[in-house]
Amino acid sequence: MNAKECKNAHLRLGEEGEDAAARYLAQNGYHILARNWHYGKLELDLVCHKDACIVFVEVKTRHRSDFGGPLAGITPKKKWNLLRAAQAWLTINNRWDLPSRFDIICLTGARGGFSMEHYRNAFECDQFMDCGYSNRQSR
Repeated sequence: MNAKECKNAHLRLGEEGEDAAARYLAQNGYHILARNWHYGKLELDLVCHKDACIVFVEVKTRHRSDFGGPLAGITPKKKWNLLRAAQAWLTINNRWDLPSRFDIICLTGARGGFSMEHYRNAFECDQFMDCGYSNRQSR
């Protein structure tokens, strides 16, 4: 497999994982508000609403659990970027009125055979940055 085929296979696996995660969330009462939301270089995999809460869901998919599995991909830098993206989403959509949380869904395997773990409230934002209103909101 050449580099381009490998990259395409990796992207397909990620899409399949996000599809499986979205189905799982919908079946469990989550209303999906956005998928693959982008703002500049910031990105959120899934933005959901459940129980009067905005839930930002990061989906990590791997073929195998080698090297720490999917959860190993959630680095401090990744958390920082997720927090910045969530702040942007909340500001643009004027949804600071609702509480929010960060969930992570880890999938291992391939289409039709994923093993899934859902980490609710996976990390606190005050560990990484001030989660108050941004400068844009005070205008």
